[in-house]
Parts: sequence; C-alpha cells; structure tokens
Amino acid sequence: MKTALIFGVTGQDGSYLSELLLKNDFRVIGVKRRSSSINTMRITNLLNHPNFEVVHGDVTDTSSVYSIISKYSPDHIYNLAAQSHVGVSFNEPEYTSQVDGIGTLRILEASKTLVPEVKFYQASTSELYGGLGGGSLNESTPFNPRSPYAAAKLYAYYLVKQYREGYGLMAYNGILFNHESPRRGENFVSRKITTELSNLLNGSVESIYLGNLNSVRDWGHAKDYVEAMMVMLKNCQPDDFVVSTGNCYSVRDFCKESFAITGNLIEFQGEGLQEIGRVVAHGESGITNKRIPIGQNVIKVSPKYFRPLDVPHLLGDSSKFKKASGWEPKYSFSELVYEMVENDVN
Repeated sequence: MKTALIFGVTGQDGSYLSELLLKNDFRVIGVKRRSSSINTMRITNLLNHPNFEVVHGDVTDTSSVYSIISKYSPDHIYNLAAQSHVGVSFNEPEYTSQVDGIGTLRILEASKTLVPEVKFYQASTSELYGGLGGGSLNESTPFNPRSPYAAAKLYAYYLVKQYREGYGLMAYNGILFNHESPRRGENFVSRKITTELSNLLNGSVESIYLGNLNSVRDWGHAKDYVEAMMVMLKNCQPDDFVVSTGNCYSVRDFCKESFAITGNLIEFQGEGLQEIGRVVAHGESGITNKRIPIGQNVIKVSPKYFRPLDVPHLLGDSSKFKKASGWEPKYSFSELVYEMVENDVN
C-alpha cells in the first residue's frame, strides 16, 4: 500500500483529496497545525478510518517538516498548505510568504534529502497570471502576480521547476483555477454568496455586501480538481499543468445563478459602488418555498471588499493536461452552484 502525505489536510482540497486517495487504496497521513480550537470539521468522517492518520506539523517549522517526512517516507507528497486568501495576503504579506513560499522550499529540500524518489505535487494557482489581458491562459502565458499571495506562489512555482530540473525530483505544478464546494471557507466570495443567501431567506440579514462584481473566474468543483491532482501524479510525467474548466463567469453571474436556484430572480442596476442587485420576480419553483420581497435590494457593493490590485479575468486552457492525463471535469458551473446553495440553505 502506497503512502500519501498531505500538508494542509484540514482544508477544502485536503479533505476531498484524502477521501479520494483512501478509495484508491492509499494510506493517508494528513498534516495539520496545532490549534487551540477544533479545526478538523472537514475530515471528521475520516478520523476513525484505519488507513488515515492526522499528525501535527507546520510548514513554517523546518524541524517538523523533516521529522514527518523522515518518519513516514511517503510515496506521494501533496503540498496544499497555504494562506490561501488573496485579500488577507495584502494585510499579512510576510506570513503569506513564509507559508506559501518558504514553506514549499522546506518541503522540497526535505524531499530531496530524505525521499528523492517521491512524487511531489505543488498546489499552484491561476492568480500567477494577473488576468489583465483577458483571453485563455495556458502553461506558456506570461505570469504577472498582483498580490502577495500570487507572488509567494510564483516563488514556489519556480522552486518546483528548479528542483525538478536541477535535482531530478519528480515534482509537479498544478496551476489550478478557482474551485469551490460546500466545504469552501466562508470568507471566499463564492461561499459568502451562498451562506449570506441562506441568511437572507431566514431574515437575519437584508443585503449581501460584495466587492468587484465584474471579476470573472473559471469556476470548477473541488472534487474534480483533487481528482486532477491524483491523476496527474499517476498518469503524467513531472511537468507544469493548468487545471480548469475552460468556462468563466462573473461574480454577478454567480449571484444571479444562486438566487434563481431558490426561486428568487434578481437583476442588477447602476454602476460601480452604486450598483445594486434587486429581486424582480419569483420563479415557479426553487429548492425552498421562502421568497424575498420583490423590490428588495439584496446585493450591494462595498469599497471594503476591493483589493489594492485587482485580477479582472481568469480563464484557463487545460488542453495540455487533458491530453496527457485523460482528465475531464464532471461538474458544470450550474451543478456546482446548485450544490453549494442547497447545502447552505439546508
């Protein structure tokens, strides 16, 4: 039985990847930071699995990284550990760099020294591109990071290439575009929309406050993307691969889709900070019988949620990865949003 070591096991991707690897006969060792509060909610269903183990460690601590890799001698390492919120990285740039950049260096150096035959997966990101030019982005598109998060991830990306080309480490960069699920953190815009929509239906809030409604993203389901991680290490030679759906939608589109699922139809009026989303009609059906009054302003724009530098448009081209692996996403945008809304409304 092969052993997979996952740094960042308690996150959205770590939990789905653990479930998938266990189904594929891997022993899974998940690394989590020590915390005074319980932060294993996403993996509670796995804690009693005979082939699943959680250990404490931190990618900002060299000794713990070396100790864990030395103890378990894994066949696969997945580095999903990150300060992954772009907005937070502007307020905590040093911490973001330590985790997302130097943390990757610590794992790579330990892997090279202790388990040189390991297959190493690095969770890279579409934020590397900056998204200023529009169009479809692939492995040959120039990078233009526009946040401390993206800059730290770019450093990690090039480290992976250097350890692969310089030391022969079987190291992969998965340049993943946005991927969501009911397990997404509530401070990310997709989940904020679906959780606040449920609060609107319950009457506990009157409006959802968002930032740039014009931001366009290539949104996929986290289940599809963790499958891509596993398939990449199984079917592909070490390389850099874009993982995306090839379709993109704006934050405004995500809002309209979410509300329609509940039988509340909204339209947008105005521009900039004055733009609002208003309920204009009720659909004949929805996943709930609760209806928001027609005319209520349910989406408002707040300057609080704008970033110093914005990434306006991210659309991925996964043709290289699909050809090399045979991977295809299973979830459509509508199916993804439906699952998230249904989860939060229920």
